Amino acid sequence: MRTRDTNLPDADVLGLQALVWAIGEPDRADRLIAVTGLDPDDLRARAGEPAVLAAVIGYLESYEPDLVACASALGVPPQALVAAHETLEAR
Repeated sequence: MRTRDTNLPDADVLGLQALVWAIGEPDRADRLIAVTGLDPDDLRARAGEPAVLAAVIGYLESYEPDLVACASALGVPPQALVAAHETLEAR
């Protein structure tokens, strides 16, 4: 069993924070919905699911300026978001 790096934020928490950041700006929220295929109701209903959180971080990874901006806003390095994405996808 792989041990968790305790210096990294919890993947679920980081995923939820990234989701809140992503939908905090209308144009970015519209792009998230368009790219992920999630509609707003589905996004609300499934916001805590690892697959949805992984999709949100994957969306951020697809456009590096958003990834960097989100990481900066959350006070974590971009690599923490990438690691959270990998963790969430493994579930």
